[in-house]
Amino acid sequence: MSEYESVWCDLQGVAFSQGYLDVAGVRTRYLHAGDPEKPVLVFLHGSGGHAEAYIRNLAAHAEHFSTWSIDMLGHGYTDKPGHPLEIEHYVSHLISFLDTIGAVRAHISGESLGGWVAARAACDHPGRVDRLVLNTAGGSQADPEVMARIVTLSMAAAADPTWDTVQARIKWLMADKSKDYDDIVASRQRIYRQPGFADAMRDIMALQDPEIRARNLLGSREYGAITAPTLVVWTSDDPTADVTEGKRIASMIPGARFEVLPDCGHWPQYEAPAAFNALHLEFLLGG
Repeated sequence: MSEYESVWCDLQGVAFSQGYLDVAGVRTRYLHAGDPEKPVLVFLHGSGGHAEAYIRNLAAHAEHFSTWSIDMLGHGYTDKPGHPLEIEHYVSHLISFLDTIGAVRAHISGESLGGWVAARAACDHPGRVDRLVLNTAGGSQADPEVMARIVTLSMAAAADPTWDTVQARIKWLMADKSKDYDDIVASRQRIYRQPGFADAMRDIMALQDPEIRARNLLGSREYGAITAPTLVVWTSDDPTADVTEGKRIASMIPGARFEVLPDCGHWPQYEAPAAFNALHLEFLLGG
């Protein structure tokens, strides 16, 4: 039997808080760890995700940063605006979040959808982003097969959040399919069982619609406008795109660094936290 993985083990000994902030009228849930006087780091999860995506990264980063992991707009326990969500909506929420916590500038690290939002924020608001990490980031292409798979798994989990449907969505993220990921599954199941969450998921899935996605995609003009020092992290087994796509993204960002983490899927920060944390911290601290 494989060792049971509890999120509480990841948090044991970590001084952290969970709470809500009013972000320009949007009740926004956060996890926070670290000295508020230290430089700010914000983690952004992927489509249909929530702050627990970074549960294994809070402790290591809290030593150096005022570290925030938020439920993004329309996600988790953050308010649902009730309309299809496009990148500009997420970016606006992120910038308002920085305003709310009093952060003139911050390091932004985003995974999947979070990376898409982070890149757009760095492009549109260069004065607000110190260092940028794009972790198996979305937004650079439109692969119909991948988009359909995300919609199918996500809507199945949100419309009927049984253990099996939610676990299937979680296992899709991971390279190692042999683990059960019970704590993360249970956490996400509780979120998806909120009244009205199937409608919220439809709004989240708007970016998988070809027409909507097309007007939100990032290309050489957007990536080329990023001035923040940037790390692009990819993995050996990412289910959304292979390593060549990660390299292509990095090639469009001036001076970007590119790294690949082995034996990981779409959540390297969770599957290989020690390797991810070491790489991530080395970059954020000036490496």
